[in-house]
Amino acid sequence: MNIILIGDSGHARVIADNITSSGNRVVARLDDKYTEPFKEDGCWLGPVSEVHTLIEQEEAKVVIAIGSNSVRRKIVERLALGADQYATVIHKEAIVSPSAAIGEGTVVMPGVIVNAAAVVGSHAILNTRLVIEHDCIVGDYAHVSPGAMITGGVKIGEGVHIGAGATVIPLKEIGQWSVVGAGAVVIDDIEEHSTAVGIPAKVIKMASASAKPVR
Repeated sequence: MNIILIGDSGHARVIADNITSSGNRVVARLDDKYTEPFKEDGCWLGPVSEVHTLIEQEEAKVVIAIGSNSVRRKIVERLALGADQYATVIHKEAIVSPSAAIGEGTVVMPGVIVNAAAVVGSHAILNTRLVIEHDCIVGDYAHVSPGAMITGGVKIGEGVHIGAGATVIPLKEIGQWSVVGAGAVVIDDIEEHSTAVGIPAKVIKMASASAKPVR
């Protein structure tokens, strides 16, 4: 499969490694730091607006290779591509249960384990060596960071960022667009648009009503 990456940063380089690990090929890295398209070492570089031309020209699918959850969503809305025009990237060293579901545009890094009946939405990031246990739900545009442990039946809302090494105990719910700090242990539900840190995790900040929209 030919893949076009939207974004050209360190995160994009990691995703490119994922893509090539499974025998696929990155044919373009598009970022608005470029003003005109050009080719380098056989790969197109250029502004994001080139994506529609290159999808047809290279017979390619797209991955949004940007770490910010809100920016990924804005770009998906801006591009207005069909779901079938996005690729799902799963590293060959990840373990994904046959009964789990992974949405389009989502990236699964090496060492990740996704267990039975888990459902992961679209354009999410499952980062290195984390565990998503059975019957979990991970929303669109979420990012679960390296080494996190998401135990059985947890619900993670749209746009949530779970920090590196964090743990969420079974059956808890993390509301949309919340942040759980690195190393935190979540033993209670977290309301949407909150920031929670510590052991056990405590909410230290909630977005004001005016700050909540991320579009």
